[in-house]
Amino acid sequence: MLNEMMFRSVDVPAESRFDYWQERMGQTHAPMHLSSDHADDYRATQRVLDLGAVSVWPATFQPLVFRRTPKLIRQSDPEVYHLSLLLRGSGAVTWGKNREVHYSPHDLYWNDSSRPWEIHASGEVITTVGLEIPKALLPLPRGGASRLIGCRVEGREGIGGLLAHFLTELSKDTSAYQPCDGPRLGTVLTDLVAALFAHILSADGSLPPETHRRALALRIQAFIRQHLHDPQLTPAGIAVAHHISTSYLHQIFQAEGATVAAQIRHQRLEAARRDLADPALRTTPIHAIAARWGFPRAADFSRAHRNAYGTTPKDHRHQALQAHASKWAQR
Repeated sequence: MLNEMMFRSVDVPAESRFDYWQERMGQTHAPMHLSSDHADDYRATQRVLDLGAVSVWPATFQPLVFRRTPKLIRQSDPEVYHLSLLLRGSGAVTWGKNREVHYSPHDLYWNDSSRPWEIHASGEVITTVGLEIPKALLPLPRGGASRLIGCRVEGREGIGGLLAHFLTELSKDTSAYQPCDGPRLGTVLTDLVAALFAHILSADGSLPPETHRRALALRIQAFIRQHLHDPQLTPAGIAVAHHISTSYLHQIFQAEGATVAAQIRHQRLEAARRDLADPALRTTPIHAIAARWGFPRAADFSRAHRNAYGTTPKDHRHQALQAHASKWAQR
């Protein structure tokens, strides 16, 4: 099964349960103030699924108010986007004095660890599936985050429905997966969220051309991640797939401070590094992994890896597998 942790308030004495839960929320996500009418004997359960850089956490808890204040943000900011899929109960989120949005079951909503907010979770019992992704994996245009925050997305249809289905199925039972599947599943989730962000931003006709360009860049980056194995992944092919000219494709990436070729090479190197660190692939030759991710010449892969990370593919594999073995030996 996937690497996961379970937290239950009933594992501590009744008088300590609420304080325990507040501490766990702060350590698992970000520091926040909690309050509840049930604080004398608070009941809550949370699982945290480890998907590499991404984490998913199904949770069931009693009514609660979460507050993230400017002071807490200054103290600690993990720089993540947070998504919640509400399955049971209701919610109301406020940002500042004049912005409040209400949510119902099967709604998806977004938050930002760098912004103050207050969430009121109501109902006899609230059930959610949370998802947290580092902002570095989903760079947004200036003002893009502000337009996404507070946007209620239907979790029954379209890209929102696809993402909601993936989250609910993943959180039901992880026994069919291995720990090494975690980062791969995290990549799939990141691509789905990037596609949903791009869809929301592109659908907003009031957005300036620059934001539409950035939304297109998000879609193209997700497309590249999905086709890294394809030896025909070229700027011309990417441009055709997105109905734009090759010259405009290069303009988009120049605005992002990179080139198309550099983006493809970086993502291929990252994918190869994940496979090299995967215990299930320890017997797969390095040159085979390199070829799988678009490096047909082993010498070219070794040189690119050393230039990018300061170490050889062989050394990286050895260190990663040693660390994995040590981690499991301590359990």
